[in-house]
Amino acid sequence: MAELKKKPELLAPAGDMERLKMAIAYGADAVYLAGTTFGMRAFAGNFDEKTIYEATRLCHEAGVRTHVTINTMPRGEEIRELPRWLEILQDAGVDALIVADLGAFTMAGKYAPKVERHISTQASISNPVTAQAWYDLGASRVILARELSLEEVRNIRQNTSPELEVEAFVHGAMCVSYSGRCLLSNYMTGRDASRGACAQPCRYQYALVEEKRPGEYFPVFEDEKGTYIMNSRDMCMIDHVGELMDMGLDSFKIEGRAKSAYYAAIVTGAYRHAIDAAWEGRALEPIWREEVEKVSHRHYSTGFWYGEPGQFYEDSRYIRDWQVCGIVEDCDANGVATVSLRNKFAMGDTIEVVGPDTAPVRFEVPLMETEDGLPLREPRTPQMKFRIQLPKSVPALSVLRRSVDLTPKG
Repeated sequence: MAELKKKPELLAPAGDMERLKMAIAYGADAVYLAGTTFGMRAFAGNFDEKTIYEATRLCHEAGVRTHVTINTMPRGEEIRELPRWLEILQDAGVDALIVADLGAFTMAGKYAPKVERHISTQASISNPVTAQAWYDLGASRVILARELSLEEVRNIRQNTSPELEVEAFVHGAMCVSYSGRCLLSNYMTGRDASRGACAQPCRYQYALVEEKRPGEYFPVFEDEKGTYIMNSRDMCMIDHVGELMDMGLDSFKIEGRAKSAYYAAIVTGAYRHAIDAAWEGRALEPIWREEVEKVSHRHYSTGFWYGEPGQFYEDSRYIRDWQVCGIVEDCDANGVATVSLRNKFAMGDTIEVVGPDTAPVRFEVPLMETEDGLPLREPRTPQMKFRIQLPKSVPALSVLRRSVDLTPKG
């Protein structure tokens, strides 16, 4: 029986170099990323042969582990390219490979024997026998299916080898299909979900058309609530971190390699504080709980941890209440910061600054200045650098943001 109660690794998504740097700065213990092939997020920025070395170096300099996904199901021609990529990943110093296909798992053991092998959630591990079988084959960690309850996860942890690490998702998007194995996108758009290119047709609004009445649309209802019959809620377990830690999980995973650098920063920071507070026996300060509401998200649920999460029928829109204004590049002891602009704002606006281990502070924007020292009331050019007096000194990669309703209407 595995020993329970341990401080879990916080595993954050890194879709590209900017998101990787944010995840590191905001408290990730490990990041997961992908190359330009073999990953389940084809539309994230991802990493090529050159940048995978740089990414691993940056992580290790910060004491952060690097996990690389090889979790598609490679076809015959593709799998011939895998040995070279595996050798590159081992040479780069990657800490773990996330695989789902048995052939890819076997090849990883042969061509990257120094790298840990983790079994992807795509493998739908749902019971202790399967988890133990992967361990017996040489896996060091299993990433559980997202469709499991608290009791099912506890059963797996208690009935597998203590040396087998167990990872579970705690935050992010959910899929209407079992562990993301869906053919709907491929059928409707030619974009294969199992190859990282899902078009998310489960989020569409559907209507019924009778064959002999073209152009007449009849609404489709699962019940009286609405017509988005397959639209999943997002998972958010930040209020239950302590209970998950009591089960002895080794890693808490945040979904979102295709999401923004802002998302990677804010959600990672919130869970960093939640894990640390639970480990020390403290209640999470409400200000950090509020942070997960300040990223773009669909309506939250607790996933399958406490039973069926239910669908959200009214629409499939993201809730977007905050917009990033700028990213702090450096800041002196007096709070004078050099900022790179992301979205326009102006003198007199009320905005917030939030940063790595830095609680959000609201303030009114003062007169700013250009890099040449000229007065600046409203920076307008994307990526332009300017200076601003902040209410306190903050670390680099802190974020300036403002409250604005960006949720799609109609």
